[in-house]
Amino acid sequence: MATAPKSRTALAQNWCALSALHERIAARVERRLQAEHGLSVREFSLLNVLSRQRDGHLQMREVAEAVVLSQSATTRLVTRLEDRGLLERTICADDRRGIYTDVTEAGAALLERARPTNDAALREALDEAGADPELRPLVAALEQASVGQ
Repeated sequence: MATAPKSRTALAQNWCALSALHERIAARVERRLQAEHGLSVREFSLLNVLSRQRDGHLQMREVAEAVVLSQSATTRLVTRLEDRGLLERTICADDRRGIYTDVTEAGAALLERARPTNDAALREALDEAGADPELRPLVAALEQASVGQ
């Protein structure tokens, strides 16, 4: 039986480690955001992405790309947040087919309250993962990439 070249094996192992790191972080952050703010990681991510926009909104297609969801899943996510008064949709003045999604004042306020929780949970998850020899290089790379930002 032939064995895979070392580079492919290492690549697959690194991918598995990266996936494990992501899952650990997402699970920790999800628990904290849900418990303290009633937000999922996806909801927090969407509010965060929209809040960083220069003009304050994105078209639904751009929202789907930003949060890496299908159009239908994005619509459900936006609807959930809209029902809670955290987002609002408006028709594009230039193209009546376009729909923009904007963060409301209530959404911005919740996001600001949730940011420290997200950051603390992220830090805890990274500290814990950094103790794992397999994940330590990935944590170090993530932290190094964040230094210049």
